Amino acid sequence: MKRSRVIYCDFDGTITVNDNIVAIMKHFQPEGWDELVEQVISKTISIREGVGRMFALLPTSRKQEVIDYSINNVKIRDGFSELLEYCKQQNITFLVTSGGIDFFVYPVLSAFPIPTENIYCNGSDFSGSHIEIVWPHACDDQCHNQCGMCKTTIIRGYPSDRYERILIGDSVTDFEGAKLADTVFARSHLIDLCKDLGLNYYPFDNFHEVIERLEEMNEHE
Repeated sequence: MKRSRVIYCDFDGTITVNDNIVAIMKHFQPEGWDELVEQVISKTISIREGVGRMFALLPTSRKQEVIDYSINNVKIRDGFSELLEYCKQQNITFLVTSGGIDFFVYPVLSAFPIPTENIYCNGSDFSGSHIEIVWPHACDDQCHNQCGMCKTTIIRGYPSDRYERILIGDSVTDFEGAKLADTVFARSHLIDLCKDLGLNYYPFDNFHEVIERLEEMNEHE
């Protein structure tokens, strides 16, 4: 039986050209944010802890500034609309699996025909003195990485005997998911990981290249 294809696509630095969380921190410059980013990248603290602590540095009194900046700062990577159209034509399930936050992920993606239930990201709470990140998609009992938004949990929801699993990503939030995927489209830090582990990966700069490679994969089936 031919497996159905499912794509798990990262948001920050993948769908978008820039990493929104880092861009927000660079813009508002809360004290200590850069050290937290380094600790997440070097894996000395978990993604969940790092992202949670970064946003806790920002007072909720600046809520609207933070939201406006995060949405207006986004640039979508070339070929994204075309990839969504290709997935529709080919009956490929397209999921956004993002370590980003709801207050910028949902507004940005509202311009595209992606069902809300196919978008996975972290949540936010502005009711206290500082921004609190909440975790509606935390790790299951098979993951102990404190991912925050656990991509491997979502990937495991699509069994490998029935689904050909394709991950598109760029950084530390994609590392564990890449190990479970049949094929990885990688940028930035994720390329190094794929090389180190000998994973089946293709580097890409835009989504037109992803479509071309998916077409080639069709021809070789």
